[in-house]
Amino acid sequence: MDLEGGSRRNSAKRESWKTVLILAYQSLGVVYGDLSTSPLYVFRNIFTEDIHHTETNEEIYGVLSLVFWTFTLVPLLKYVLIVLKADDNGEGGTFALYSLLCRHARVSSLPNCQVVDEEISDYNKNGVASERSIASRLKSTLEKHKVLQRILLVLALVGASMVIGDGVLTPAISVFSAVSGLELSVSKEHHGYIEVPSACIILIGLFALQHYGTHRVGFLFAPIVITWLFCIGAIGVYNIFHWNPHIYKALSPYYIFLFFRTNRNGGWMALGGVFLCVTGSEAMFADLGHFSQLSIKIAFTSVVYPSLVLAYMGQAAYLSRHHHIQHEHHFSFYVSVPEKLRLPVLVIAILAAVVGSQAIITGTFSIIKQCTALSCFPRVKVVHTSSKIHGQIYIPEINWLLMLLCLAVTIGFRDTKRMGNAAGLAIITVMLVTTCLMSLIIVLCWHQHVLLALGFVFIFGTIEAIFFSASLIKFLEGAWCPVALAFVFLTIMAVWHYGTLKKYEFDVQNKVSINWLLSLGASIGIVRVRGIGLIHTELVSGIPAIFSRFVTNLPAFHQVLVFLCIKHVPVPRVRPEERFLVGRIGPRDFRIYRCIVRYGYHDFHKDDIEFENDLVCSIAEFIRSGSTESSSNNDFEKDDKMTVVGTCSTHSIWMSEDNVDDIDNIDAAGPSELKKIKSSVRTSELMETKSPTETSELAEIKSPVKSPQVIRKRVRFFVPESPKIDSAATRELEELTEAREYGMAYIIGQSYMRAKPGCSMLKKLVINYVYEFLRKNSRAPSYVNVAHASSLEVGMMYQV
Repeated sequence: MDLEGGSRRNSAKRESWKTVLILAYQSLGVVYGDLSTSPLYVFRNIFTEDIHHTETNEEIYGVLSLVFWTFTLVPLLKYVLIVLKADDNGEGGTFALYSLLCRHARVSSLPNCQVVDEEISDYNKNGVASERSIASRLKSTLEKHKVLQRILLVLALVGASMVIGDGVLTPAISVFSAVSGLELSVSKEHHGYIEVPSACIILIGLFALQHYGTHRVGFLFAPIVITWLFCIGAIGVYNIFHWNPHIYKALSPYYIFLFFRTNRNGGWMALGGVFLCVTGSEAMFADLGHFSQLSIKIAFTSVVYPSLVLAYMGQAAYLSRHHHIQHEHHFSFYVSVPEKLRLPVLVIAILAAVVGSQAIITGTFSIIKQCTALSCFPRVKVVHTSSKIHGQIYIPEINWLLMLLCLAVTIGFRDTKRMGNAAGLAIITVMLVTTCLMSLIIVLCWHQHVLLALGFVFIFGTIEAIFFSASLIKFLEGAWCPVALAFVFLTIMAVWHYGTLKKYEFDVQNKVSINWLLSLGASIGIVRVRGIGLIHTELVSGIPAIFSRFVTNLPAFHQVLVFLCIKHVPVPRVRPEERFLVGRIGPRDFRIYRCIVRYGYHDFHKDDIEFENDLVCSIAEFIRSGSTESSSNNDFEKDDKMTVVGTCSTHSIWMSEDNVDDIDNIDAAGPSELKKIKSSVRTSELMETKSPTETSELAEIKSPVKSPQVIRKRVRFFVPESPKIDSAATRELEELTEAREYGMAYIIGQSYMRAKPGCSMLKKLVINYVYEFLRKNSRAPSYVNVAHASSLEVGMMYQV
């Protein structure tokens, strides 16, 4: 038995390592594409008019030493050994750090947070600090002062804005640097007419293919990057042994001292170009959700790090024996490539640049989706391009905006020097934000001594601050570009978040009292018609003002009313069994419920029919469980009266599915014909229903494109016979299934915001013009994407 048990453990261990190695292989194509293409432009951006190449080789040795130690300290020591451990349930990035802080210190900017949200499984807190500890005092300070909370939010938004700016600049500089190899085979007069158009064509093709999704060409990414790393590593080894085998001596930090002693201000200005060697390091942390910590560490330490170090050493070895090179164009990466290999290396470099650009574009989509989920960015259309890998998304509006901005940067700058200055400032700013947030993570989340946090900030913050100052000096030489982009996106985020908070405050201040509802009686003063009415609201407690407006102006309402609140919580994902919070408003006879649907910032909403099924199942399970008895009037709205209920998959006793094959020739059917097919299928199913208390059937057409055979899926809701269900609950369930048969109506409030009379001109400008412009040009909430026949909108004026 022991032998068999040991054999099984060894087999599981081998399988685990196999999975890790596969993930490490895949991460080379997704995570390290941007970082691996940095040798294309690092030396070219360092050796400008401020640095001259002399016979002593002090400049070459000093630059190589700077690049080596920067590449060792930031990606290897900071990210691989420290930052990767600060994952948010497997997710990484700026907002992952922010969500961790929100959970441990209650500094969330989301207005509708509840105490019950802390019971979510992924809302875990790694221990509790003692009340007298520095962590506890820091936590209470953050929770008491709203100003500090806003500073923390602004810090996270600045990091997100710079990531978006990096999504504009990195594709431009990567592709432009890759095609710059044409300058060695084309005359100088014609070079300018080929380089810029070629880069623009590649960029247009890159963004035009985004809607197909990364997963369709993902299997090509890793081989391309591996081939590229092998090429630059092999060329580096060749240059080292052929030109200068003693170049390894330049790795000594002593040459950094000689470099600054000789060049002084010129050396300081060159630091912006040096920092480009760590371009893409943040992707190791941002893309952590797609892989694992161990796989990313293995890929970096075993493949990426040695290949890039050899590539930089090979370039330095070549330049140390070619002192005639002075013009910045001659410091191109392709100069050190043997002439017979330049054309194939150029092709591989272009492919690697496209792969690296793809990674940062996908990362930009991801950060914008996270901002949208946390009410910090206008709603946009999110398309999930892969059913297997959740993080692979496509946002059409952002994609075309990035393409236009990339083309503008490429055509406007037309050289890697100014592009490098711009990209360098964006990268350093993101890393500074990560360093600041990590110092709080060390104290609040890891409960480590404050000296460790101060040491982390002192070491890495000082290094990054020095590089930041060097990049900021080149503000007029291209570094203004990420600042301008970040300012625009930060303004959009701040205005949208401010308007969202003001709208929620208006809802809270104008919500209807529960006593007013109780005074109306069980019929709430009007005729109750059959069906389920879903009233969408942002409130997690109380009755929204939109309901009183309906009751006042409309003569009838549905027999079952559900106040539906769809909100996001500061966790990556919410498990299906913890998604729904269901409670009752008023006595049982009112048939009024509150349902709060919780999503994480990486979750995506289901389609309408599946969501409706889950909603009905959750209410039915809430009724069956009998967890809420009649309460006093003052207890109806307490959070502890809400019950956590899962989706249909967790309590399928309320729903059965029958797959019925229905062969229809829909190959030639257009949209109108498909609507008729759907309508006829649904009508025929409703006619088959024996009684409203037995079943309620829904239909949906599955995969009409793949096959001419339409598979109809019927979902039946029924009341199970159980002695545990009392007669009152049985009647309530029968009314619910009967109402579900007659369908759902979506009642949606359409808000129009105006600043109050007498407020400042700035507030009027922000609310009346900027916020309203963003609201009118943004996507409707996901729960509004329902059929027009089953939705009803009512306009409300918000004066904030």
